[in-house]
Amino acid sequence: MALAGCIGGDGDDDDGDELIDPADYDYEREEPDDEEAARESTIEYTQELERDEDFDPIHSNDAYSVQVSNLVFDSLYEWDDGLGLEPKVAADMPDVERDGTRYLYEINEGIEFHNGEELTASDVAHSFMAFQEEDSVNLAQYEMVDSAEVIDDYQVQVDLAYPYGPWELQTMAISVVPESERESESDREAFNTDPVGSGPFVFSDFEFNEYVTLERNEDYWDEPQPYLQEITFVDNVDAASRIGEIRAGDTDAIADVPNDDWTELEDDDGIRVHISESPSYMHLTFNCRDDAPTSDPDVRRGICHTFSMTDFVESRLPNVAQPLSAPIPPITNEQWDFPLDDWQEEYYPGYDPDQAEELLNGAVDDNWSPTIVAPGDHRGDLAERIVTRLNEIGYDGAQAETLDFGTLLDRTVYNEDPSPDDFQAYLLGWTGGPDPDAYLYNLYHESQTGINQAHFYEGSDSFHDDIAEARELADQEERYALYEGVMVEILEELPSLPAYSFHNTMASRDYVKDLHAHPMVQQNPRVVSEYGNVWTDN
Repeated sequence: MALAGCIGGDGDDDDGDELIDPADYDYEREEPDDEEAARESTIEYTQELERDEDFDPIHSNDAYSVQVSNLVFDSLYEWDDGLGLEPKVAADMPDVERDGTRYLYEINEGIEFHNGEELTASDVAHSFMAFQEEDSVNLAQYEMVDSAEVIDDYQVQVDLAYPYGPWELQTMAISVVPESERESESDREAFNTDPVGSGPFVFSDFEFNEYVTLERNEDYWDEPQPYLQEITFVDNVDAASRIGEIRAGDTDAIADVPNDDWTELEDDDGIRVHISESPSYMHLTFNCRDDAPTSDPDVRRGICHTFSMTDFVESRLPNVAQPLSAPIPPITNEQWDFPLDDWQEEYYPGYDPDQAEELLNGAVDDNWSPTIVAPGDHRGDLAERIVTRLNEIGYDGAQAETLDFGTLLDRTVYNEDPSPDDFQAYLLGWTGGPDPDAYLYNLYHESQTGINQAHFYEGSDSFHDDIAEARELADQEERYALYEGVMVEILEELPSLPAYSFHNTMASRDYVKDLHAHPMVQQNPRVVSEYGNVWTDN
């Protein structure tokens, strides 16, 4: 409760800070004077959460295993320094035929996997089809693929069952795996923890739930060649301990700098902090089932008027987040140009306790006791902030409950028949990319109830149809028109309230050179690319 502080005249706390601009931490490239010395570099990178230890890109579904496997595998297309795709294994952008349902890819010749075999069109085709053939947990991202056929050794044709809008923006950034290493189920089991790719690093040493060490691929086919000779991934889920390690020099770089430690690390002469805007999306989502008081949009709107989201971010997360005004983060909007500022002014519910009381009075009982559930991190702090504001306007029974992640998902997202006592709102997050479909389909379409969301929002007659139709169109202007209506409805009816976007942050010892934070958390640490090639000067 103390986190909420006292309400001022406009709901702002006294300790709000100016938000950090990630662009201020866009460091210049750093090249070594002695390349041979740089090529002897090694680093240890401390991740903020434990890996699932699934390194097969077909089945891996946690960002922290993917951070490792991204250095082992090459993608058909790779991310630039932002959210744009560039050819990698592909020689160029694809030829598109049949009204956006056929893609013809030419791939570079002479690429070798770590086992010495050449990467061919057959491997690319296998990489597209394996999600369906092996019933991957990632199937939803590739279920629109109807077939992938080999034209010759260096050409592959991918046919979609329908035009899929996000395809060229995101989906074709697929890791290419060697078909010969994954022929049987036992092969795939071995491949999962001893993967063979064509990327700049190879698996060297692996101790389950302890560390993964990768060594430089001395025969890497592409430029630039990595300077790093070796990188070891460990994890430390305790933020204070992780900060202590980087300050003491017990690790070379860490992920996820807590807001309260940012300034201290920034002022440390031996440490450099890194930050990038990200496509993350935190949201306050309501139980819209008919038996829940929050099925009434006035109740949802009333809750949202009890507090200031901007104040929460400025007072609690000024160094690591930015408030949202729509169901997509600003970095996603860079390729779409929706009028986010106008929506903020016209639709987004600001702090207005009088309006909150008016909306809630009569819509809920005087002894109404809603439960807001959240993880025990900054989202738990936000839940406490909201509950404090509800208490202050007379709803003393409101309570915040923090749960571990698995229990939270079981209570909310995976709960097929939640009662109002289970939750009336929950706080979770999602990371998408450059296409609104990643957010609107997964978090708002009715087909994803029980899979990725639990608001049970019926919506207007066209709401769910528009989301589904937009993902099956190739024309961006047509998709824009559908998404605009969907997002305005979300802001007006509030099945969930967009909260804030959490930046990607890292800290490194000052001898770690040419390290840059990438918007996609799965891409960090991006130790070799056209935009950075990490080395150490120690």
